[in-house]
Amino acid sequence: MSDSLPLNQIILGDCREVLPTLPNQSVDLIMTSPPYADSRQATYGGIAPDNYTAWFLPISAQLLRVLKPSGTFILNIKEKVVNGERHTYVIELILAMRRQGWLWTEEFIWHKKNSYPGKWPNRFRDAWERCLQFNKQRQFTMYQEAVMVPMGKWAEKRLSKLSETDQVRDPSKVGSGFGKNVSNWLGREKAYPTNVLHLATETSNTGHSASYPRGLPEWFIKLFTKEGDVVLDPFIGSGTTAEAAAELGRYYIGIEIMPQYHAIAQATLKARGKRLI
Repeated sequence: MSDSLPLNQIILGDCREVLPTLPNQSVDLIMTSPPYADSRQATYGGIAPDNYTAWFLPISAQLLRVLKPSGTFILNIKEKVVNGERHTYVIELILAMRRQGWLWTEEFIWHKKNSYPGKWPNRFRDAWERCLQFNKQRQFTMYQEAVMVPMGKWAEKRLSKLSETDQVRDPSKVGSGFGKNVSNWLGREKAYPTNVLHLATETSNTGHSASYPRGLPEWFIKLFTKEGDVVLDPFIGSGTTAEAAAELGRYYIGIEIMPQYHAIAQATLKARGKRLI
């Protein structure tokens, strides 16, 4: 591991100034949730939706530089409603990052399963957020078996009586071009998950206004890294990503611009003994 990497440190500062100090191709996973457009104005100042892409592109350029060729960048972000319609800044950012050299390889949905009801004149409450996956190349490190889930009760009924077509790669009846061999799942205890993650929002008092649940970075850290890899969060807030990384035996690097959140992250990791792997 490079001595120039600030491993297992939460750095107080602006990521636009700190990221250029990190070596090229030095981290395995970037997992972060930057301030959303015009959100948290009392703490982060807020970025207008029309200016969001221009604000983020210099940051994503540095992230592209520090990420290993086999690494992955997970961006947790969501749209904002402006004047009664969804603003397009997330879509615009995706397209701009593709022009910058990123591959937009997948989109995961974080379903907030404990969202409370809400109603506005022309919409209902959002109960989900995007987790966009970007890569530098088409071949990247991925440990799919690390996030497999129990087969579930559906298997007991579905696999108990297999038809003739269930035992071959039967073409889709609707002409989609996809086929499946259901019998492949016989005798298995676990299956691969979907790209929808059902996790409750953070309910503990972290002292941060927008902390995501530890289960969110944990899932992606398991999927895209192995023990001893380096996880970077340039907007680390109260330290959730670092805590998850250390718990799983990975190194972490965190950057936080707000002194109060930096102090919370430092205190949390120190209290839990997560300073060193």
